[in-house]
Amino acid sequence: MALNLSLSHQSWTSATNPIASSDHTRCSAPGSRLLRRVEFFGSYQKSKGIFVKRKDRMRGQVRASLEAVGTQEVEAIIGKVTQVNQDTFWPIVNAAGDKTVVLDMYTQWCGPCKAMAPKYEKLAEEYLDCIFLKLDCNQENKSLAKELGIRVVPTFKILKEGKIVEEVTGAKYDALVAAIQTVRSS
Repeated sequence: MALNLSLSHQSWTSATNPIASSDHTRCSAPGSRLLRRVEFFGSYQKSKGIFVKRKDRMRGQVRASLEAVGTQEVEAIIGKVTQVNQDTFWPIVNAAGDKTVVLDMYTQWCGPCKAMAPKYEKLAEEYLDCIFLKLDCNQENKSLAKELGIRVVPTFKILKEGKIVEEVTGAKYDALVAAIQTVRSS
């Protein structure tokens, strides 16, 4: 169960009011203008007469940012490996268009992942028509890793036009090179 407590004071110069619903009460201290709101099971905001979960609101913001990511930013990451997270991954993939995107899903503690890292960087320098991304599959990126269906690390996902078309599991350099060449030629 999650507890979210928001406080607001009239003299604070915040432009946004942290209290988004009518579920608030005044604090019991005399003369206090502090307001509090307690929420359970997530954060909600009233939008067009309905309550929308914070998670759904964030998804909408990420989708809206897809148009903001331009081809200039995609061109800037070609030739090198770019670290992504669950907020930046899909906007970059969608902005890549028909370019091949190679994603290295790794963890900090994984020995084979560390062994593949320099080889992966060399591939990024060699295949300039592809975009090479890295995703640390930690707790912060757990939902994206789950969405992409990771089972072992390292896992390499190759995407074309926003869809996964190839997957290589384990530190198999030759298999990764073959998969990249197959997707590039198709």
